[in-house]
Amino acid sequence: MTEPSVSSETRTTTSDMPRRGILAGATLSDPMTHKILSVDDSKVVRIMITRALNPYDCRVVEAANGVDGLEAAAREKPDLIFLDITMPVMDGLEMLTRLKSDPELRSIPVVMLTAESNQDSIRRADGLGIVGYIAKPFKESQLVEKAKLAVALEPKVAL
Repeated sequence: MTEPSVSSETRTTTSDMPRRGILAGATLSDPMTHKILSVDDSKVVRIMITRALNPYDCRVVEAANGVDGLEAAAREKPDLIFLDITMPVMDGLEMLTRLKSDPELRSIPVVMLTAESNQDSIRRADGLGIVGYIAKPFKESQLVEKAKLAVALEPKVAL
């Protein structure tokens, strides 16, 4: 069976507002539930991240651009952020720069998502303290592997 992958050609418009959701089985009051912020202008990528993390005890919050992503990060204080580099309104590198300059947010681990082969962008992100990056197109298993480097993902307990 092949894993689903996402193409870097899939993009949404700036009118695609972020959808915030709670994964089935996760609760807001459970202290073991990790919060993961997915910031990408592609709804397909955000859905893929949510689907990849669905088997784990975590809650995924979504944002469609860097402005909404910064607001969500300040409000939610996530345990991990998946952040696209190329987005409208505010790109991922600008969001990362602002995130790392905020004393309350700078310690949040960030994994960059990029369709760019521009090594300068990746080096700049690395210099700002990312924990890793994933090149698009990617497989769901790659997302889970990177997430596990930053947070202790536990499978959901069947009720």
